[in-house]
Amino acid sequence: MSGKNTTNLKRHLKAHHPAVHATIPDTTRPEKQQPDSERMGSTIQAFFSSPSKYKADSAEQQSKEEAIAQWIGRTGLPARSVEDEDFVQMMLTIDKRLTVPKKAKITNLVDKLYNAERQKFKDRLATARKITIGLDIWTKKGLTAAFLAISACYYCTQQNRAKHILLRLEQISHPHTAECIKTCVDRCTEDWGISKEKILTVITDNGSNMVAAFKNEDDEPSSEDEEVQNSDEESQEGEEEQRYGAIKRTPCVVHTLQLVVNLIQKEQSVKRLFDKVRGLVRLFRKSSVATERLLQLCGLTLVKDCLTRWSSSYQMISRLLEVKDSIVQVADGMDWDCLLPSEWQKLAALRDLLLPFAEHTKMLQSDTISLSLVVPALLDLSAHLSQFPQGTGYRDLAVLAQKMKANMEQRFSCFLDPRDSKFSPLATAACFLDPTVSPETLIENEDSQIQELLRRAEEYIAQTLAKRQRLPSCQEMENF
Repeated sequence: MSGKNTTNLKRHLKAHHPAVHATIPDTTRPEKQQPDSERMGSTIQAFFSSPSKYKADSAEQQSKEEAIAQWIGRTGLPARSVEDEDFVQMMLTIDKRLTVPKKAKITNLVDKLYNAERQKFKDRLATARKITIGLDIWTKKGLTAAFLAISACYYCTQQNRAKHILLRLEQISHPHTAECIKTCVDRCTEDWGISKEKILTVITDNGSNMVAAFKNEDDEPSSEDEEVQNSDEESQEGEEEQRYGAIKRTPCVVHTLQLVVNLIQKEQSVKRLFDKVRGLVRLFRKSSVATERLLQLCGLTLVKDCLTRWSSSYQMISRLLEVKDSIVQVADGMDWDCLLPSEWQKLAALRDLLLPFAEHTKMLQSDTISLSLVVPALLDLSAHLSQFPQGTGYRDLAVLAQKMKANMEQRFSCFLDPRDSKFSPLATAACFLDPTVSPETLIENEDSQIQELLRRAEEYIAQTLAKRQRLPSCQEMENF
């Protein structure tokens, strides 16, 4: 019977066989009596050492539940994460009194927090004087799904700073027609209570479906209204509609700059060099042996360019020149053809041509950049393209710089050329209101075209203020 429980057997013998029960030796040990003071102390210590759980309606429990829900909502993790054993153990280690909420409660709290945040931003949008809408379409690899993102840029009067928020991320079906895009935007702005009169402009890429979706009603019909399936496809007619001046639509400045940069693909001598560079990069990226040797020598890998990725051509060239010696060493060891010394020199000159575009792209793509920095950036790029032919010994690159300058001035003529029929002084007027814009850029510049830009901007500001300030009538002047 060792190791077994004999309590029931002893009870049976005691009740029905007392004589047998009397012969069983007593093996129970007398309990050691503790003093009353020690017994009372251990009871009090046990009471305080075992923490009680927070009440369900207590402020501590609710605040910690909301913090967990906010973490789930902001990180995008599934709500079932709170039921993971490791997560529960971690929370109990942090606070033993906390009752870790279940999936259903966290889901309800996330919905509650989302509705509260949504209403907060909706109230802020209601106080904004003007709102800029931005939108773009992303398509998954394999064209299995497409999503339309709609955002809003505005000046928050409560925080005294510019804000950029995502209004909606919606999956859309093919084809991505102009009517489909316009319907989604109208439904989103109506849902957020944004009136059309409050929308300053809509910023999109230069796809012909985007152009057609926000085309002015009084514009003459043209081939840009043709509906396309992919917003990244840009027809020849759509490229003619790259200019600024539309009341409702403004092409993305950085996207349009990349169209100027892509002119390097149309210059045959430059394109031949680019094709050779791409072939070398592709060769390295496909070889694990070459990649491992390159990492051992310099700790870096090569970057592949993409026509739709901003500044990717510059990044590919810059990285190639940065690890030039290591590339030559690895290529020799692999018995691969590499660039000639003259081609390396020309590649360095091409990097110098694209460097200012990469710098301004990095600056302008930020959410915190305002319209006031667009004109200074365009003027700086124009000056760079004007001076580049004088400092390079490559005639084809000099011709390329001239073509890029002419193309950029054409695309941004409504910002830079007051003689253009669609010229808008809004961007130049914004420079007066931004203290970060250097006076030497515009005000102290003696160029006649820039001075004309300033004059038109001053007129625009004066007219805008006059419309906002009600002039007193003749009767009110007499009474005064």
